[in-house]
Amino acid sequence: MNRKYPDDDSDNEKPEYWKSYSDLMSALLLVFVLMMSATLLHSLNIYHQKIEEETKIKAELEQKALEHQELIEQIKEQSEQLEEQQAQIEKLIGLKEEIIISLSEEFAKTDLIVEVDPMTGSIAFDSSILFPTDSFELSEQGKVFLDSFIPVYFEALMHSEYMEYISEIIIEGHTDTDGDYMYNLELSQKRALSVCKYCIDTLENNQKFNKEHIRRIITANGRSWSNPVYNNNGEVDKDASRRVEFKFSLKDDEMISTMKGILEND
Repeated sequence: MNRKYPDDDSDNEKPEYWKSYSDLMSALLLVFVLMMSATLLHSLNIYHQKIEEETKIKAELEQKALEHQELIEQIKEQSEQLEEQQAQIEKLIGLKEEIIISLSEEFAKTDLIVEVDPMTGSIAFDSSILFPTDSFELSEQGKVFLDSFIPVYFEALMHSEYMEYISEIIIEGHTDTDGDYMYNLELSQKRALSVCKYCIDTLENNQKFNKEHIRRIITANGRSWSNPVYNNNGEVDKDASRRVEFKFSLKDDEMISTMKGILEND
C-alpha cells in the first residue's frame, strides 16, 4: 500500500523550466515583432524616398523639356530674324550697287570728268577746281562746275526708286598734311559748308526736288588732314589729298556692315 503524505502535491506542480521557456519565447516574439516593424518602417522610408526622388527627377525632366522647347523656339525665332536681316542686307547691298551704277551711267552721259568709287559711290574733286588757294570762297569756275554736277548727282540719288533709302548725303572737305591741323580743320569745314550751301541754293530753284527733304539729309563735314590720300609709294599725295568729296549713305548702313561681317565670319 502506498502512503500519501499531506505535503506531497507533486502531481499539481509544473516544472520551472516551462515558465522560463515561455518568457524566452515571448521575448523572442517581441524582438521579432520589433525587427519586423523596424524593417517595415525602413522599407517604407526607402519607398517614400524613391517616390520623392522619382517625382523630383520627373519634375526636373519636365523642366528641362520645357527649357529645351523654349530654346528651340528661341533658335527658330533667331533663325527667322537672321534670315530676314540677311534678306534685307542683300537687298540694300544690291540697292547700293544699283545706285553706284546709276551714278556712273548718268555722269557718262555728260562732259563732266567724274569718277564714281565703285565700292562706296563717293565722288572726289580736286579743291583747286572749286576754290582758290587757301580760300573757302567758291571760284567762278567752281560754280560753273557745280551747276553742271549738282542736277545730275541729286537726280540720280533722288530717283523715286532710291530716295526713301537714302539717309544722308555728306559733303566732306579735306586738306593736305601741310600746316596746322586746327587751321586746316576750319578751312576744310568752311569749304564743305560753302559747297553744301551752294547745293541747297541751286536745288531750291529746281522744281524737281523736295526742298525740305534735301535739307534734312544733306550735311557738311570738315576733316582737315585726318584722311590723306597716299600714292603707290606709301607717301602722301598732297594734290589728291586737297579735295571735296560727295558721299551718300543708306538707312541701316552701319547695321549692314556689322551683319555682313558676322555672316562672313560664320
